[in-house]
Amino acid sequence: MDPKKQDDVEASGASQEEYVTPPPSYSSPDSKEQDGPQRQSSVVVSAKLENPLAGMTREELMEDVEKFAKEKDLVFALDDLKKGALLAQKPKLFETMDGLDETDREILRREKTHRWSQPWMMYCMTILCAGSAIVQGMDQSAVNGAQVFYFREFDIQNPWLQGFLNGAPYLCSALVGCWTTKPLNYYFGRRGTIFISCFISFATGIWMAVADSWWNLLLARFGLGLAVGAKSSTTPVYAAECAPAVIRGALTMMWQMWTAFGIMLGFIVSVAFYGVSAPNIEFLNWRLMLGSTSIPPLIVCCLVYLVPESPRWYMTKNKYPKAYDALCRFRPSKLQAARDVYYIHKALEVENEMKEGRNTFKELFTVPRNRRATQSSWFVMFMQQFCGVNVIAYYSTQIFRDAGRSDSEALLFSLGTGIINWVFALPAVYTIDTFGRRNLLLTTFPLMGICLLFTGFSFFIDQETALDARTACIATGIYLFMVVYSPGEGPVPFTYSAEAFPLYVREWGMASATAVTWGFNFILSLTWPALVAAFTPQGAFAWYAAWNFVGWTVVYFFLPETKALTLEELDTVFSVRTRDHAKHYRGMLPYYAKKYLLRRKDLPPQKQLYHLD
Repeated sequence: MDPKKQDDVEASGASQEEYVTPPPSYSSPDSKEQDGPQRQSSVVVSAKLENPLAGMTREELMEDVEKFAKEKDLVFALDDLKKGALLAQKPKLFETMDGLDETDREILRREKTHRWSQPWMMYCMTILCAGSAIVQGMDQSAVNGAQVFYFREFDIQNPWLQGFLNGAPYLCSALVGCWTTKPLNYYFGRRGTIFISCFISFATGIWMAVADSWWNLLLARFGLGLAVGAKSSTTPVYAAECAPAVIRGALTMMWQMWTAFGIMLGFIVSVAFYGVSAPNIEFLNWRLMLGSTSIPPLIVCCLVYLVPESPRWYMTKNKYPKAYDALCRFRPSKLQAARDVYYIHKALEVENEMKEGRNTFKELFTVPRNRRATQSSWFVMFMQQFCGVNVIAYYSTQIFRDAGRSDSEALLFSLGTGIINWVFALPAVYTIDTFGRRNLLLTTFPLMGICLLFTGFSFFIDQETALDARTACIATGIYLFMVVYSPGEGPVPFTYSAEAFPLYVREWGMASATAVTWGFNFILSLTWPALVAAFTPQGAFAWYAAWNFVGWTVVYFFLPETKALTLEELDTVFSVRTRDHAKHYRGMLPYYAKKYLLRRKDLPPQKQLYHLD
């Protein structure tokens, strides 16, 4: 194993000794199923996707570039395309490559040494994606404070109706919104999808603010769900397709960070508008809380068409001159734009070869490698909800009111959760690629479970005689939960799902995974008020604490690591049968106990599951 891969494996919570067997020597009934032509074809195509130019001679490469330039109306950029193709084929050899001058080499050096030195348009695209994430966050959390008051105005006392009203956007997103992502992107592009979803957020925000009955408010919130699914699926993809490889991971990760910022803004507006009233409008405050969520999407709608469309989307529509122009605006030099436009074109050819004649949605479930990626992605998305985080995001104000605090005090305590969520989301850009997805989950699930148990049991403290102690303990449990969640379980689900699927089924895979997270988000929103009424806060928090311990168990035995793996390596990892994965890690329990609990260093090498070169 090379040293870098060894470091990645150890950072992901697995010992180097575990990874040995090369893909051909891993065998099981299921793996044999894939060792036929379909499996071999998948490996070959994955190898092509790692570098679709590998294996071509210089003459073949130049001939292909000339043909490409003529077919795609890019002859005016032929010289840069030729140099870019050579760079794309052997990116590490630019220092000694013929045809490059010192200016070209200095540009390529700066690409590595000054990776955040990007054109102004790249920063504009980053601001646009951050704005879209802020919209998402505010749409989720503004209801936290508003619900206290619209329940009173509309006299909503039934806990199931309360939960249904709060969760309506996520029901719509799971049933409709997520599944509109593919057609919206196909017909309107990434920018168009972001514009449409933000316009829906803008319109429904105003609609909620002027709703004159609970069912009118319900319709508005249900309509909001049309925006939630498409926006959450499209914005990270747009950022990834526009960004250069050296900062692509960090920009994609910023979706989670700026969503957390938007959640914090939702709490801020709840506090800001709490005391606002008008002579003829008794409950003006909650209307302003929800109406304020229309401001960020309006700003995004105004900005979205000032930034170029995704170059990759242009290429899927055979608009190569526009794709090249977009890349010229997103890259520091025309050489880098030419390199990327040709490389993306060749990667798209391989992807189209993979999709030809296949039912890609059906293959999410019928191809064992894809099925394992699907079950793993669905599970981490499910656990993002059932770890209990959105109980706090949607109901923390009510939780603090149940603890004995007034409306204003409860809103201020809730604001603390929003601030902590955002502050501790900042390290996620570092933790996600340093410690690995699996290791983060194994570390954070038990800690989150303990925090929720502590929060629930704090309700046993007598409200009459020790209100301050009771509130302090509840706040401590909730705040520590957010500290653990934000750099751990927070960023993992969307990152994991984006990596796990092969490219040819990734659109359907991400759509289904997103639908799972919003579907269980709805279930959580719907059931929390009834859960508290039936089992008391102690039982309700214990319920979600238990799911965190279940989550740890499933992750340990069944969830593969995906950090820093190539497409070929991911094929190898997800070709291991689930039962074999569980059997291996069950056998590793004594080893881990001796190594990490007893701190023994004289342990012999262990049985190995697979090897990643």
